[in-house]
Amino acid sequence: MNAAASPTLPPAAPLIGFGQVRHTRLKPVQHAFAYATYFLMLPMRTLQQGGPGALARNCFAPLSFFDADHGDGRGPGEGGALAWLDELLAREGIDDACGEVWLHCYPRVLGFTFKPVSFWYCHRLDGTLRAIVVEVNNTFGERHCYLLDAPRYGVELRADKVFHVSPFCPVEGGYRFRFMLNFDRTRTVARIDFDDAQGPLIETSVSGALRPLTARSMRRALWRYPAMTLFVVGRIHWQALRLFLKKARFFGKPPPPPTFTTR
Repeated sequence: MNAAASPTLPPAAPLIGFGQVRHTRLKPVQHAFAYATYFLMLPMRTLQQGGPGALARNCFAPLSFFDADHGDGRGPGEGGALAWLDELLAREGIDDACGEVWLHCYPRVLGFTFKPVSFWYCHRLDGTLRAIVVEVNNTFGERHCYLLDAPRYGVELRADKVFHVSPFCPVEGGYRFRFMLNFDRTRTVARIDFDDAQGPLIETSVSGALRPLTARSMRRALWRYPAMTLFVVGRIHWQALRLFLKKARFFGKPPPPPTFTTR
């Protein structure tokens, strides 16, 4: 898998991915699960200029995308989520991510949403990858972003963990990220592994086959997963109960980090 710049890359158009979420806890109790899922892969600059196509944006629909679900929550009248992202990159001194921005995220389903993690792939004008913003939400209504500078597909990236996500994981240690994308944008893999002070603790990934986002592919998603958002939230709490019954160590929630973005 790679994503080298090339004039033969297909034109940017909204995609939908059908795949799987995997999670494996290595210690002190072993715990693993895998779920089928689907997600969006949206070319945000193209959508800003040419409209959302088949995707409902900032309006109710069985499957839709709302700008306010990302970043600082600004709506389309304030430039939307893309304006927030450009401001974040500018504050961090990244001024050459002017190419396409691909957002890998969950949609709203029947008006409901919860996005444990979203990935913003920010490219230069020549199509090369410049930065990745990993946007994390926890079940306490808090949000934090990890900015990965000068990433490369297939190469491991690291960041210190500063944001509370699970009561069964301490806010210490760090993440190891690895992202892969087929040259023709037909398959993607995002892997996040967490190491605590004693070493590897959790391995997670979300992967899927990408296809054009059309009325037909959206109907397929809704037919196969009619209440995906509720399933995501329900499964988070179900897995937490299973860990509790396995007597996994519980960590209290600390205050959120003082800054919204960790670089």
